[in-house]
Amino acid sequence: MAKAFKFELQDVLDFRNYEKEGAQNELAKALAVEAQIKNQLQTIASKFISVRKQIDDSSDFEDIATGNRHKVLLESQKEDLLKQLAEAKIVTDEKRAALAEVMKKTTALEKLKEKQLAAFNEEEDRVEAEMIDDLANRQV
Repeated sequence: MAKAFKFELQDVLDFRNYEKEGAQNELAKALAVEAQIKNQLQTIASKFISVRKQIDDSSDFEDIATGNRHKVLLESQKEDLLKQLAEAKIVTDEKRAALAEVMKKTTALEKLKEKQLAAFNEEEDRVEAEMIDDLANRQV
């Protein structure tokens, strides 16, 4: 006798959840790119320290000159990576904002569904209580 609850906007909510998953995946990819660039910067920093130590320990002019050229190359790579990191952070911020917007829309629909479900349950409880009262009154 009790009818099942049906949320009229369930298809829209499902679509919003699908969008939310996509936005979460896009943000994860952007964060992974940032992390990869940071790892590359760490590698360059380690190499820079190693080259600097070689230069300091060496007394051969050729080794010192080679080390300095290597340092210049590492500096250039570092600058390129810092530019890439800045661009990646912009992309990450955009993805984060897109996710926030999708989550806001999804949350609004979820709250609407919860309110409608609560109202449905209250109505079901009221109808059930009326039926019980009718049965009790019939037996008297």
